[in-house]
Amino acid sequence: MSGIVSKVALGVAGTGMAVAVAAVAVGPRVSDWYDGRHREQASYATGTDAKADRRSMPAWLPDNASSVRYLMSTTGDDRLLRATLPDGRLPAGCTAVTPSKNVHPMPATLKAGWFPEGVAAKVTGTCGHYSVTLTGNQLYAWQDGAAVQAAMRAAQQTKH
Repeated sequence: MSGIVSKVALGVAGTGMAVAVAAVAVGPRVSDWYDGRHREQASYATGTDAKADRRSMPAWLPDNASSVRYLMSTTGDDRLLRATLPDGRLPAGCTAVTPSKNVHPMPATLKAGWFPEGVAAKVTGTCGHYSVTLTGNQLYAWQDGAAVQAAMRAAQQTKH
Protein backbone atom coordinates (compact mmCIF):
# COMPACT_ATOMS: atom_id res chain seq x y z
CA MET A 1 0.00 0.00 0.00
CA SER A 2 2.82 2.39 0.83
CA GLY A 3 4.18 1.80 -2.69
CA ILE A 4 0.96 3.13 -4.22
CA VAL A 5 0.94 6.15 -1.91
CA SER A 6 4.51 7.04 -2.78
CA LYS A 7 3.74 6.65 -6.53
CA VAL A 8 0.69 8.94 -6.20
CA ALA A 9 2.72 11.46 -4.20
CA LEU A 10 5.48 11.38 -6.80
CA GLY A 11 2.90 11.85 -9.59
CA VAL A 12 1.31 14.82 -7.81
CA ALA A 13 4.71 16.41 -7.19
CA GLY A 14 5.72 15.87 -10.81
CA THR A 15 2.48 17.41 -12.08
CA GLY A 16 2.96 20.38 -9.74
CA MET A 17 6.48 20.92 -11.06
CA ALA A 18 5.26 20.76 -14.67
CA VAL A 19 2.53 23.33 -13.96
CA ALA A 20 5.03 25.63 -12.23
CA VAL A 21 7.47 25.44 -15.15
CA ALA A 22 4.67 26.11 -17.64
CA ALA A 23 3.46 29.12 -15.62
CA VAL A 24 6.95 30.63 -15.56
CA ALA A 25 7.47 30.03 -19.28
CA VAL A 26 4.04 31.08 -20.54
CA GLY A 27 2.93 33.59 -17.88
CA PRO A 28 4.78 36.65 -19.26
CA ARG A 29 3.52 35.97 -22.79
CA VAL A 30 -0.07 35.70 -21.57
CA SER A 31 0.34 38.97 -19.65
CA ASP A 32 1.75 40.72 -22.76
CA TRP A 33 -1.08 39.34 -24.87
CA TYR A 34 -3.71 40.45 -22.36
CA ASP A 35 -2.26 43.95 -22.02
CA GLY A 36 -1.72 44.31 -25.78
CA ARG A 37 -5.19 43.24 -26.78
CA HIS A 38 -6.60 46.51 -25.42
CA ARG A 39 -4.41 48.64 -27.67
CA GLU A 40 -4.54 49.47 -31.35
CA GLN A 41 -1.57 50.89 -33.21
CA ALA A 42 -1.44 52.21 -36.76
CA SER A 43 0.80 54.15 -39.16
CA TYR A 44 -0.33 56.45 -41.95
CA ALA A 45 1.44 58.32 -44.73
CA THR A 46 -0.63 61.48 -44.23
CA GLY A 47 -3.05 63.14 -41.85
CA THR A 48 -5.75 62.75 -44.49
CA ASP A 49 -5.22 58.97 -44.56
CA ALA A 50 -5.26 58.78 -40.74
CA LYS A 51 -8.52 60.71 -40.38
CA ALA A 52 -10.17 58.74 -43.20
CA ASP A 53 -9.29 55.42 -41.55
CA ARG A 54 -9.96 56.15 -37.90
CA ARG A 55 -12.82 58.10 -36.32
CA SER A 56 -10.82 58.53 -33.11
CA MET A 57 -8.10 60.50 -34.94
CA PRO A 58 -8.25 64.13 -33.76
CA ALA A 59 -9.76 66.57 -36.26
CA TRP A 60 -7.02 69.11 -35.53
CA LEU A 61 -4.38 66.86 -37.12
CA PRO A 62 -3.41 68.66 -40.35
CA ASP A 63 -4.25 66.86 -43.58
CA ASN A 64 -0.71 67.49 -44.84
CA ALA A 65 0.94 65.92 -41.76
CA SER A 66 3.15 63.00 -42.71
CA SER A 67 4.60 59.91 -41.03
CA VAL A 68 1.65 59.67 -38.64
CA ARG A 69 1.91 57.08 -35.85
CA TYR A 70 -1.01 56.42 -33.51
CA LEU A 71 -1.57 54.24 -30.46
CA MET A 72 -4.86 54.10 -28.62
CA SER A 73 -6.42 52.22 -25.76
CA THR A 74 -9.61 50.42 -26.75
CA THR A 75 -10.87 50.46 -23.17
CA GLY A 76 -10.56 54.20 -22.56
CA ASP A 77 -9.51 57.51 -24.06
CA ASP A 78 -5.72 57.18 -23.69
CA ARG A 79 -3.94 58.14 -26.92
CA LEU A 80 -0.41 58.73 -28.27
CA LEU A 81 0.19 60.46 -31.60
CA ARG A 82 3.31 61.40 -33.52
CA ALA A 83 3.32 63.28 -36.82
CA THR A 84 5.67 65.33 -38.95
CA LEU A 85 4.31 68.80 -39.70
CA PRO A 86 5.68 70.41 -42.87
CA ASP A 87 5.57 73.97 -41.50
CA GLY A 88 6.82 73.18 -37.98
CA ARG A 89 3.97 75.11 -36.31
CA LEU A 90 1.18 74.04 -33.99
CA PRO A 91 -1.92 73.03 -35.96
CA ALA A 92 -4.83 75.46 -36.32
CA GLY A 93 -7.08 75.38 -33.28
CA CYS A 94 -4.22 74.49 -30.92
CA THR A 95 -3.02 76.82 -28.19
CA ALA A 96 0.60 77.44 -27.19
CA VAL A 97 1.28 77.09 -23.47
CA THR A 98 4.25 77.34 -21.17
CA PRO A 99 5.13 74.14 -19.32
CA SER A 100 3.26 73.85 -16.04
CA LYS A 101 2.10 71.30 -13.55
CA ASN A 102 -1.47 71.61 -14.90
CA VAL A 103 -0.66 69.79 -18.13
CA HIS A 104 -2.29 66.40 -18.56
CA PRO A 105 0.03 63.55 -17.64
CA MET A 106 1.17 60.93 -20.07
CA PRO A 107 -1.16 57.91 -20.10
CA ALA A 108 0.56 55.35 -17.90
CA THR A 109 -1.05 52.50 -19.83
CA LEU A 110 0.53 53.36 -23.19
CA LYS A 111 4.14 53.18 -24.29
CA ALA A 112 5.59 53.06 -27.80
CA GLY A 113 9.16 52.94 -29.07
CA TRP A 114 8.39 55.84 -31.42
CA PHE A 115 7.15 58.08 -28.58
CA PRO A 116 10.01 59.41 -26.42
CA GLU A 117 9.85 59.23 -22.64
CA GLY A 118 10.00 62.56 -20.85
CA VAL A 119 8.28 64.45 -23.65
CA ALA A 120 5.54 65.60 -21.25
CA ALA A 121 8.06 67.82 -19.47
CA LYS A 122 8.51 69.77 -22.71
CA VAL A 123 4.85 70.52 -23.48
CA THR A 124 4.41 73.46 -25.86
CA GLY A 125 0.64 73.46 -26.37
CA THR A 126 -2.76 71.90 -26.19
CA CYS A 127 -4.96 70.69 -29.02
CA GLY A 128 -8.43 69.82 -27.77
CA HIS A 129 -7.94 67.28 -24.98
CA TYR A 130 -4.39 66.54 -26.15
CA SER A 131 -1.22 67.96 -24.67
CA VAL A 132 1.43 68.45 -27.36
CA THR A 133 5.14 68.96 -27.74
CA LEU A 134 6.51 70.38 -30.96
CA THR A 135 10.21 69.80 -31.57
CA GLY A 136 11.25 71.23 -34.93
CA ASN A 137 8.64 69.81 -37.26
CA GLN A 138 7.95 66.72 -35.10
CA LEU A 139 4.68 66.80 -33.16
CA TYR A 140 4.14 64.52 -30.18
CA ALA A 141 0.64 64.50 -28.69
CA TRP A 142 -0.94 62.56 -25.87
CA GLN A 143 -4.34 62.33 -24.31
CA ASP A 144 -4.94 61.02 -20.81
CA GLY A 145 -8.30 59.25 -20.63
CA ALA A 146 -8.92 60.09 -16.98
CA ALA A 147 -8.42 63.81 -17.68
CA VAL A 148 -10.78 63.63 -20.68
CA GLN A 149 -13.48 61.94 -18.62
CA ALA A 150 -13.10 64.54 -15.83
CA ALA A 151 -13.40 67.38 -18.37
CA MET A 152 -16.52 65.81 -19.88
CA ARG A 153 -18.13 65.40 -16.44
CA ALA A 154 -17.33 69.03 -15.59
CA ALA A 155 -18.86 70.20 -18.89
CA GLN A 156 -22.03 68.19 -18.20
CA GLN A 157 -22.34 69.70 -14.72
CA THR A 158 -22.07 73.26 -16.04
CA LYS A 159 -24.89 72.56 -18.53
CA HIS A 160 -27.30 71.65 -15.74
